[in-house]
Amino acid sequence: MEWRDQGAVISVRPHGETSAIIEVFTAAHGRHAGVVRGGASRRMAAVLQPGSQVDVVWQARLSEQIGSFKVEPLRSRAGVLADRLNLAGLNAICAMLHIALPDRESHPALYARSIALLDALQTPGWPPDYLRWELNLLEELGFALDFSQCAITGSREDLAYVSPKTGRAVNRDAAGEWAGRLLPLPPVLLGQGPASPVEIAQGLALTGHFLNRALEPTLNGKSLPEARARLLAILAQQ
Repeated sequence: MEWRDQGAVISVRPHGETSAIIEVFTAAHGRHAGVVRGGASRRMAAVLQPGSQVDVVWQARLSEQIGSFKVEPLRSRAGVLADRLNLAGLNAICAMLHIALPDRESHPALYARSIALLDALQTPGWPPDYLRWELNLLEELGFALDFSQCAITGSREDLAYVSPKTGRAVNRDAAGEWAGRLLPLPPVLLGQGPASPVEIAQGLALTGHFLNRALEPTLNGKSLPEARARLLAILAQQ
């Protein structure tokens, strides 16, 4: 069996003395692993960096086998490595894709958004894009959140909270004395103005709550990836 696709490297680990096993998030084949012969060489190590855009040919005798990749570089994102925040963003994206996506399942819309976000990491002001990307990830996992109107009154005005159970927005008046049990809904997620660090933190707390729920069977009692926690810690220092 054989196919060819493009994608971003999301993880690399040694395999024997000379090879590597990589995971690539591809346009048509989703998150897919394979062995790269000679992947431990200095030349290939420079290509097989998380975030790198590559052209891959996957081959295996049977579809259920891990198979092997032939890899050609398309675009390096090594510039991200020079900045601590940008590197944390890259690592968080790769870690979340690794843990969240089922193996070999196509997610073309999320793929397009992920590549756009990886490209944006070398430009200022990308954290709100990462926040919206986590919302897209939740949608792909079947946990789409609804901020279109208040779940109680149907009003579209003064939406300020989200129900931690339903993922639906609640306006300030309807929340009343229950406000302390709801999750803050930052204006940035409603498309209202630039995002402050406080809003980004609130938004990531919101998406983190629902990502924990969506990934509960996979996490098996563990936390979301440490790479995401590192990103949140760095953002809190900005």
